[in-house]
Amino acid sequence: MKRADLILHPVRLRIILAFARGRRLTPQQVAAVLADVPQATLYRQIERLYQGGALAVASERRVRGAVERTYVLAEGGASLSPEELAKASPDDHLGYFTAFAAGLIAQFEQYLERPEIDLLKDGVGYRQVVLNLTDEEVSEMASALNAAVGRYLAYDPKPARQRRMLATVLIPLDDGPERT
Repeated sequence: MKRADLILHPVRLRIILAFARGRRLTPQQVAAVLADVPQATLYRQIERLYQGGALAVASERRVRGAVERTYVLAEGGASLSPEELAKASPDDHLGYFTAFAAGLIAQFEQYLERPEIDLLKDGVGYRQVVLNLTDEEVSEMASALNAAVGRYLAYDPKPARQRRMLATVLIPLDDGPERT
C-alpha cells in the first residue's frame, strides 16, 4: 500500500494526528482520543498504519496474557523520499499536504492549550508573503534558508532550549502576471 493511501483515509489521518505531538499511545489511548470511531475500525486502521510503515512499535508489555503495544509515528513515516514524491499523483500530493497542514494545526492547538501563552515571548508567528522570483532566485533563497537554519539543527536539547517547530511552504501562484 502506498503511503498516500495510508494518509488519505479520514480515520487514518485522525490517528496520525493523535500521534503528531510526539505522543506514544496504546490503541486504548487512541480510542479515548477518537471516541467517535468504532473500536474495531480504529484497531484495524492502526494495524494498517503499522503495516504500512507510518507507525512503529515503541514498546510492548504483557497485560492479562495479551501483548499491549505502544505506538509512535515511525521515523520518516510522515515524510517521503524524493522518488516517492516524484511518483505521487495530484491526489496523493493533496493528501500529503493535508496531513502536513493538519499536523501544524495540531501543534498550534497544543500551544494554545497552555495555561499562559505569549506569542511574542514564545517566538510564535505565522504569515504569508508573495515573492516575485525567477527559478534561479528561488534556488538561491532555498540555499540561503538552508544555510541559515542548518547550523541550528545541530543544537542538542538542554534545559535552556525550548523545542520549536519551523515549517515552510513554497508554492507558485497562478493568479499573477504571466511568466515571461
